Amino acid sequence: MRLRLQWAAASALIITAGCQAGGTAALDSDVQKASYSIGREIGESFAPTQEFFDLDALMRGIEDALADADMAIPADSLVAARQRVGEAVQESTRAAQQQLIETNAATGEAFLAENATKEGIMVTESGLQYEVLTQGDGPQPTAESRVRVHYRGTLIDGTEFDSSYARDEPTEFGVNGVIPGFGEGLQLMAAGSHYRFFIPANIAYGLQAAGSVIGPNSTLIFEVELQEIL
Repeated sequence: MRLRLQWAAASALIITAGCQAGGTAALDSDVQKASYSIGREIGESFAPTQEFFDLDALMRGIEDALADADMAIPADSLVAARQRVGEAVQESTRAAQQQLIETNAATGEAFLAENATKEGIMVTESGLQYEVLTQGDGPQPTAESRVRVHYRGTLIDGTEFDSSYARDEPTEFGVNGVIPGFGEGLQLMAAGSHYRFFIPANIAYGLQAAGSVIGPNSTLIFEVELQEIL
């Protein structure tokens, strides 16, 4: 733990030096490269709440600690300040999350409303929209089936978050083991079919984010080839 704190302090010093010198710190030796890497990680962790962070004050705290200087501010005052800032960060995070939820919901609803008017788009009772790209003639899976598929998943802006095509290898899974909209769509397909699903948030991940790309209330698009029912 002490080594980790020492690295954190050293990397914070490097971050500050880089800011003050226009990012011109040498990055030649392994120590410098490792320090830069840790500094990047620390900087990235601060980025979402950087309005609540003061780099100069951090630098002063590190310098005082390394010099074993007296505390510049009484400890109880520091504790109270950290608590207030922590509460402010939490409130800011909650507000940003709520804004994202509302924005994604509105954007998804508008997209689906327009998409439903396009030729070839079918809409199920659940709100799932699908498009038949190629119709196969094999059997259809049930909720209990296990299938082999090729698929690509994107957000409505085209951002790809997953793809078996990119891995160059089909994926096998149970129909009842995926998000509801995907499972419903698979059961509409015959083996050998190639469909595109447009999945509303409420039958995708809902208010939950998934990974680093899929935010809460995200409408998802999947291109799916049902190769085989196993």
